[in-house]
Amino acid sequence: MSVDSKEIQAIAWLARLAIPAGEAEQYRHDLETILELVQQMNSVDTAAVTPLAHPLEIQARLRPDAVTETDQREAFQAVAPAVQDGYYLVPRVID
Repeated sequence: MSVDSKEIQAIAWLARLAIPAGEAEQYRHDLETILELVQQMNSVDTAAVTPLAHPLEIQARLRPDAVTETDQREAFQAVAPAVQDGYYLVPRVID
């Protein structure tokens, strides 16, 4: 794909980048190389390829869904400054 220096300056303006006049040719060459690579990747037939959720075929190790701690609500509320109907009372912050 061919890109001219005028398009490079327009893209730079859209991206709010300042490209010195001497470097515009290098940016044009780099952008053409990138666009050729994208065009090459788009030409590959991927119809038979199944999408992956992860690039590596690994299984997530899951732990059993079991209770590991005892209920300590009563102990925590016993030392709380203010509790009412099982809720912690805190000072009002917003009026």
